[in-house]
Amino acid sequence: MERHFELELDKLNKRVIKMGNLVAEQVHNAFDALLRGDTELAEQIIENDRKVDKLDTKIDKLCQRIFALTQPVATDLRLIMSALRMNNDLERMGDHAVIIAQKSEGVSEYRDIIDELHMDEIVKMTDLIVNDVITILSTRNTAFVEDIFELAHAIDEKAQVISAKIIEEMMHKTEVIVVATNLIIILTAIERLAGYSTNIAEAVVFIVDGRILKHKAKNFNQRSSPETHGQPALQDPHEVSDPGIKEESEATSGATPSEG
Repeated sequence: MERHFELELDKLNKRVIKMGNLVAEQVHNAFDALLRGDTELAEQIIENDRKVDKLDTKIDKLCQRIFALTQPVATDLRLIMSALRMNNDLERMGDHAVIIAQKSEGVSEYRDIIDELHMDEIVKMTDLIVNDVITILSTRNTAFVEDIFELAHAIDEKAQVISAKIIEEMMHKTEVIVVATNLIIILTAIERLAGYSTNIAEAVVFIVDGRILKHKAKNFNQRSSPETHGQPALQDPHEVSDPGIKEESEATSGATPSEG
């Protein structure tokens, strides 16, 4: 029985890592489609979201089976609890990759605006944070968790600057309202990707050290930016409903991301 339990835990760990790598690939391709105006790649990302959803269901069922057949304690219990949470976060990150892919088709003919806003910079930062957090998930090296928080804060700040520029353009040029709206939705998805990345980093710390870092990223951002006057730099990923998000994932897993 003990040997079977260990095999199930190993399977769970491998599936979560596989989910992370799949989502990271989806995010990378979504950014590639956005910057290059590759509509075919965007369609491929939307199609591949079914793989993310399928793996999400498998991980949920595996966690339920382990709980039902065993009585995990201590480190094993932390792993299973965190796997449920991370799986939920990763599934939503996949959803946001789809949103970026969908909206990239609507801005593909406006390369000049994307270049003027330096969207490539925030895209590179977000691609980096997603890949870094998946590396932390795979290696369980928590030494770089603080760097994840700091990068998430930088992404949020840059998103706010770009959003302000977009809104200013909308006020002066009514003909850019549609593309500007799509870009704001993309920026919102980017902020969510950064927020979920901090959630996963927190979960890894909980698995390794048993420490709960809920709200840690928010507190870090407040210390780093006095000008926010006590307002968290990172938004709660559930504060604003984004189009295209599949809300049923919450109901199936029961896990809710932290507000940091």
